[in-house]
Amino acid sequence: MCISSQHSVFAEASEMVQDLLGVDLSAKQFQRVSEYYGQKMEALEEDYQAEIQDVPLVISSESKEPVYITMDGSMVFTREEGWKEMKVGRIYSESARVSVQEDRTEVVSSLYVCTFGTNKEFFKKFEPYVEPYRRKVFIADGAKWIWNWIEDFYGDSVQILDFYHALEKLGVYAALAYKDIDERRRWLNTQKQRLKADEVEKVLEELQETAAKTINTTDVGKALTDVIRYYQSNIERMKYGTFLKCGYLIGSGAIESAHRSVVQQRLKLSGQRWSIQGAQRIANLRAYRKSNRWESVIEIIKKAA
Repeated sequence: MCISSQHSVFAEASEMVQDLLGVDLSAKQFQRVSEYYGQKMEALEEDYQAEIQDVPLVISSESKEPVYITMDGSMVFTREEGWKEMKVGRIYSESARVSVQEDRTEVVSSLYVCTFGTNKEFFKKFEPYVEPYRRKVFIADGAKWIWNWIEDFYGDSVQILDFYHALEKLGVYAALAYKDIDERRRWLNTQKQRLKADEVEKVLEELQETAAKTINTTDVGKALTDVIRYYQSNIERMKYGTFLKCGYLIGSGAIESAHRSVVQQRLKLSGQRWSIQGAQRIANLRAYRKSNRWESVIEIIKKAA
């Protein structure tokens, strides 16, 4: 019941079990049982926070292999508060990246954490999973709540601003400043090559020179000011040429994928209106399933039996 409920809406889960096993249970029963055990996952997370038991690892804590740590928010519609952010964290090792095309890799195993909690509550839940590794590589967009935490607790780690968010900021400005599509494309390509060559200072210099000649109350001026501020705040995280030479990823596509596969494919299906509590509990089950940690759910069910 739990494994089918974390995958499909409760009515479909009920039909699936009836078709496969001939067991007739209502959709409401599936909801009650799966949410009950989803809630039990919270107690297990509290054990990790209290160091009562060791957290599962994606590689040995003694390994010098890079471990990527990324996080972001995804919106889920709730009955109590409307659209509410569910924060998602994803951890995976360098060896979990498998080449699927010449210029594309895929992550085959990860560990996920999901919560509706505040920033503080999310980090309390996520930190036990982050702490053990020797070589941490953080990749994220420009959200201050993320980087403030990383600076406070893991200031000596590798910190990478997502390359595609950096380009997106430039793209917003360029779309307003360059009406000719070909000219815009050439300009963006020049800046992209500069960023990949560790020349973010040159990009900033050009933007600042342009800003000095631009009225900052216009849409173009506001977009320009925004991208300059964004780059200045993250300049040390934008050494993309150096990161690439070290073999690091520079994009946060893995967390975007996590939003779709862990959260949205179950919690954002057509017609669903979740309670905050119910969505959190199903997200717990789904995170454990996607993290290849279903044996922990089985053990809790056995103890209850």
